[in-house]
Amino acid sequence: MKLERQKLIKKIITDDEISTQEMLQKRLKIHGLNVTQATISRDIKEMSLVKTLGINGQYKYGIPAKSREKIKSNEELFLSIFLESVEKVDIALNIVVIKTHTGMAQAVCSKLDRTPYPQLVGTLAGDDTIFALMRTENDAIEFFKNLDNLARQVN
Repeated sequence: MKLERQKLIKKIITDDEISTQEMLQKRLKIHGLNVTQATISRDIKEMSLVKTLGINGQYKYGIPAKSREKIKSNEELFLSIFLESVEKVDIALNIVVIKTHTGMAQAVCSKLDRTPYPQLVGTLAGDDTIFALMRTENDAIEFFKNLDNLARQVN
């Protein structure tokens, strides 16, 4: 059931400009699948969907430029999602703040949590903001510089 649902989600976001989980939930219902927002959120996270700029100038769900089959490691998957989702990186003492496109913080955070950064204590994601707690201020500065350099590649 889950694989079929995720296959349908992929088709829906490929065929239509879906900008919210609510829109996706309505489309799934049209296809006979009555799912909760929590299920959709988990699917988006598992499928590593990203928000990209649509032809109408609004953000929509999309599939990362590199498909999962082509990505060899969690680091590469993180990089792919990071580059497509992050708008800005900031720092406050030993906390690195990552601003993303609306709705993408959890996807970025999920991949960040699976990437080996020994200096990273933990993360907390909202809708468009991630707090990454580092062990020391120096760790945060180093982490910030790395992420900021990545973010500047896109912006």
